[in-house]
Amino acid sequence: MTNQPMPAMDLTAGVMLLLLAAVWGGSFFFGEVALSEVPPLTITLHRVFWAVPILALIVIFKGLSVPRTPRAWGAYLVMGALNNAIPFSLIFWGQTQIDSGLASILNATTAMFAAVVAGLLLKDEPLTPKKIAGAALGILGVAFIMGPSALTEFNPSNLAQLAILGATLSYAFAGVWGRTALSGQPPLVNALGMLIGSTVLMIPIVLVMDGPPNLALSSGVWAALLGMAALSTALAYVLYFAILARAGAANLLLVTLLIPPFAIGLGVSFLGEKMEPEAWVGFAIIAIGFAVTDGRLFSRFVRRKPQQAE
Repeated sequence: MTNQPMPAMDLTAGVMLLLLAAVWGGSFFFGEVALSEVPPLTITLHRVFWAVPILALIVIFKGLSVPRTPRAWGAYLVMGALNNAIPFSLIFWGQTQIDSGLASILNATTAMFAAVVAGLLLKDEPLTPKKIAGAALGILGVAFIMGPSALTEFNPSNLAQLAILGATLSYAFAGVWGRTALSGQPPLVNALGMLIGSTVLMIPIVLVMDGPPNLALSSGVWAALLGMAALSTALAYVLYFAILARAGAANLLLVTLLIPPFAIGLGVSFLGEKMEPEAWVGFAIIAIGFAVTDGRLFSRFVRRKPQQAE
């Protein structure tokens, strides 16, 4: 694979990155609010169902065409499962046992696990020592958060934390699937397709597991559900692909570490959540793991050392 120069992170891209972190961090806050009246699987259905018409209007406005082949829609069903239905459901269920801020910290391991999964399954993304080391640090951070009691006694919060990690692995496999099965289509069309696919998957699951969704909800819960669909899903995809085109995938990965501060801030300010010291230490370890996986910080340090020695 040839080394291409990495696009610069200009001011516009930086602002967009912060906005993306805010709306994705807000999804944990919205989920916590919605869980007061809506079960986790139904929240997932609301999130993808209401995002579909919003993103469809954007796709129509841009004049993009949606593929109609069975192969494309089969790929969208798989992507909808891996990138929406499975991880959203696991995260929302996890939030029934742990705070939204802690869920967002565990979700920050996504980039490290994605690098390892891609390294194992994609020929052009070799599994390097720094990716392995980064993933190991991510696991160490998670272990620090969960504590030694996770190995000796059953705790629903530990099971919830494992559910969040399951969501991050699902995101990792979604990244590989997207690289192999969804190339050649405009990114927003792929996003719309997977949202439709996840909606199709979630409707029968919700009807069997939760029953018909209750629409007699409080205004606050409706605001959370619609905010999650419009901001944390539809707008998030628009921002994601705009940043990807403007600043590149490497810079876009930084959003992983920017999401928890927004989620924690919202949880502390509006939900009365409190982060324990081990969560902060675990997040610091995960952040170091991300830096190792990303490699840019350490490569700059190595390049500067010979200059300082002269």
